[in-house]
Formats: sequence, structure tokens, C-alpha cells
Amino acid sequence: MGDIRPGPPQLRPGRALAHTTGASGSGSPHRSDSRPPQTPRGGRPSDPDGRLGTTPPVPGRPTSLFLLLGLPALLFALLTWQVVADGPLLRVDERVSRALVDPDRFSELLADLGNVQVAVPVLAVVLVHTAWRSRRTGTDRWWLPTTAAAVVMALVPALIVPLKELTDRPGTPAVPPATGYYPSGHTATAAIAYGAATLLLLPWLRSAYARRELVIACAVVNAAVGFGLVRRGYHWPLDVVASWCLCTVLLSSLWLFLSRSSRRTSAGTPSRRTGPS
Repeated sequence: MGDIRPGPPQLRPGRALAHTTGASGSGSPHRSDSRPPQTPRGGRPSDPDGRLGTTPPVPGRPTSLFLLLGLPALLFALLTWQVVADGPLLRVDERVSRALVDPDRFSELLADLGNVQVAVPVLAVVLVHTAWRSRRTGTDRWWLPTTAAAVVMALVPALIVPLKELTDRPGTPAVPPATGYYPSGHTATAAIAYGAATLLLLPWLRSAYARRELVIACAVVNAAVGFGLVRRGYHWPLDVVASWCLCTVLLSSLWLFLSRSSRRTSAGTPSRRTGPS
């Protein structure tokens, strides 16, 4: 017969009961500090990246949305107002144009990168390639990213042509007398075609180096198109800058849409290993 001790069981060394009092005497189980057992809803910290719906003030997502959408839109509105009202900014624009214009064959070749015959086929190839890869890998709604990019590309003439009619800006002295040069259609075509192609290709690149180089290449090509248009005298500098502002809004909207649809697809597609939950 073993030794039977009367009274409550004794604690073993190194073990603790689940409902022992916290170190500071708070009386809360499973705690070694004075915090309450559950953080109240009002005391929870906000989302670190500032997503909409968190407790203000929260930096992050709203600020990024303003920089991507609001600031370029405001700048585009300011430039358009200056063109329509023949504001003082046009005098600066004309002086910059006179200093930069020097028509040559190289600048004409750079400007040709913004032709519809050049830029749109590049985007078309990327649309077909990414749609084929998405469908081959069994991606849910594989057609959505390419369709969204095609819609944004179709918005270019729908926006640029009415703006040209509204502003009715004459061309530089280097081109025959005409109107309808603001904003630059070549700049917008290049920005949307090459920019949308870049956004579609980025998820398929495995290394950060490849993604960075692709973004740099897209920026260099668009800068070259803008420089060629101004250097050749096809457009005023403000024509190019205004198109960049407008296309920044369009490409940022496309990027936000693709990011959201990608997150939804990742959350809704069951894993091959675990199956549907």
C-alpha cells in the first residue's frame, strides 16, 4: 500500500495550474502580466497598412490611393484648365518646347513607339500569352485580367478624342498648322499598352529582379516616347505630361482591380493538397 496523504494534491516542480493568478496579481488565468484576458474591441490596434474601415487616423492605404489616383487627376485638371484658359503655364510650355525641339530621325523613331500599329500589337501578344497561361494553370476567372486590360486600352480613344475636341490646342511650329494636340494620343497609347502589358506580366515573373527590370524597361520606353514627341515637335511638353497624368489614373485603377481580383481568386480557390474547406 502506498503512502496516502490526506489533503489537496501538491504542485509538482516546474508545473503550473491553468488558473493560477498572473504575476502582477491581476487574477486573470493564463496571463503573466496585468492585461485583461481579452482585448476589448475598442482597444484593438488598427490595420497597419491603413485599409479602409479601420479607426482613423490611419496612414497607408488612403494616402496611397490619393497619390495614385487623386494627385494625378488634380494635376491633369490643372493642366487642362491652363490650356483651355490660355493660362500663364502655356508660356513656360512654349519656352521649354523651343529649347527642346530639334527634329531628327532618332526622335521620330522614338515617337513611333507610341503608334497604334506598334504599341497595341505588343499588348495584344501579352493578352493572348497571359490568358493562355492562366487558363492552362486552371486559374479561376482566367479571362478577367486580360479583359480588364483590354477595356482600359479601349478607354484611351474614348477619353482622348473628346478632350482634343474640347481643348482644340494648336500644334508646335514644327508641324503643319492644325489643332487638337492636347492631350497626346501617342503618349497615352504607349503608356496604356506598355503599362498594361507590364501589369499582366508581373505576376508570372518569379524573381524580384526580373519584375524590377520589367518595370524599369516600361518606364524607359514611355519616357523615350515622350521625349521623341517633344524633340521632334509633334507635341508640346504639357501635352505629354497631361497624358501621363491621365494614364497614371487608368493604370493605377487597373492595378488595384487586378490586385483585388487576385486576392479573391487566391482566397476562393481550394488548395490541391487540402481540398475545399
